[in-house]
Amino acid sequence: MKYYGDLRSFITALDEMGDIMHVQREVDGDFEPSAITRRSYEIQSPAPLFHKVAGVAPGFRLFGAPAALSSRSDMPYARVAMSLGLAPESSGPEIIEALSAARFKPGIPPVRVESAQAECQQNILRGDAANLDRFPIPFAHDKDGGRYANTWGTLIVKNPDGKWVNWSIARVMKVDGKRMVGLIVPSQHIGQIWTQWVARGEPMPYALVQGPAPAISCVSGIPIPANADEADYIGTLAGEPVPVVKAISLDLDVPATAEIVIEGHVSIERDCQEGPYGEYGGYLGEGSSAQPTFHVETITHRDDPIWPMSITGRPTDESHTLWAMGLAADALTYLREAELPIKTTWIPEDSTVHWLLVVMPENWRELLPGVSSEELAQRIGEVLFKTDAMVFIPKVYVVDDDFDPTNLREVVWALSTRVHPVGRRAVFEDQRVIRLPQCYDEAEYVAGKGAKVVFDTLQTKRHLHASFAQGYPEEVRQRILDNWPE
Repeated sequence: MKYYGDLRSFITALDEMGDIMHVQREVDGDFEPSAITRRSYEIQSPAPLFHKVAGVAPGFRLFGAPAALSSRSDMPYARVAMSLGLAPESSGPEIIEALSAARFKPGIPPVRVESAQAECQQNILRGDAANLDRFPIPFAHDKDGGRYANTWGTLIVKNPDGKWVNWSIARVMKVDGKRMVGLIVPSQHIGQIWTQWVARGEPMPYALVQGPAPAISCVSGIPIPANADEADYIGTLAGEPVPVVKAISLDLDVPATAEIVIEGHVSIERDCQEGPYGEYGGYLGEGSSAQPTFHVETITHRDDPIWPMSITGRPTDESHTLWAMGLAADALTYLREAELPIKTTWIPEDSTVHWLLVVMPENWRELLPGVSSEELAQRIGEVLFKTDAMVFIPKVYVVDDDFDPTNLREVVWALSTRVHPVGRRAVFEDQRVIRLPQCYDEAEYVAGKGAKVVFDTLQTKRHLHASFAQGYPEEVRQRILDNWPE
């Protein structure tokens, strides 16, 4: 295992395993980088690195699909695993176990370095020079409300008393060279902190960090408990403290090895229109909403900086790999804390974060004596639907462990043959609903309430599969394997 302390060493490692596509010809500054990145997701190609973008200074680069499925079929989750310091061949459930286990370990706080040691401050831009127009920020989709200046960067904010520092990912749209507008959801951690600044009547200081160490981007995009510092959690995953440096114009620490850091303040009013944007559900966006303005005051960057981007849409992009794994790890943590004997949890990439599979071991009835599968489904829903992360997931399936939950073909087979048409489900009415999941109607979005469901697909008796693995004697299978492909 190896931890990559900056984006460049991570890209080099991917390149050495054949998972980088170098785009050397000049691409336009509008749609071409995003369209190439989107196609790379859909055909599972190497991650595109754009070396020449029209309209920006030579040396400024774009990097797409940083945590999508790998082009290496033998290690599909390599980009996510390597981002987190895990072996590239790690399976999805192994990554989820690592994310959950780190929640129970002491955090390793970041360590501050001097500005002279911080690559992110090799170039310092102030005043009029601190302008977004100098960077290669393309349109993500042709129906979007503008160029999205943040799709894979980390927003750093802290509450007014300085006791809670939050690192997170939220979409932020470029308005012009000196302004952005970002989606701030009140229930999310950045929204909770912004609300505290609004109550004081003061604009919220922020730093938008592009291209930090890959683990920082990944952890910024997954749920961890409120008032916990992502930097400490990243240190635990890495086994070493994150090097940070004081921002140039703000009382915030930022990752020292980042590619680009944008500093400024967020307005106390929702005074600018944001959106639409094509989101993880796989549909182009419609409509916009009033959101706070992010004013750009100072920018620092490395020489020849790299701007990473995630172009969300139909599977499979970072929303369906890293974010889904983070949500599954959050669910696994809470279910185990409730003393339920869960084997693993998994969100199939192709469900676009609309399904969660809760996998039970074969002996779960021995571990929960007297509990029926219907009662288990009810308890699982009672635990999960109280958590913040489950606001995104409307459907939970409680399944046996006799198939591979990461294999979509096996998932479709198991669910289609085990979900009862009308019964064996626990329905939870009037649960929190936000607009990002695609399955509710307009009245439910307006009310912020809707139903969620836990499907009980557990078998009373395990049935053998009509498969190569279970349908033939072991000696026959071994003889066939020894002589394959004759």
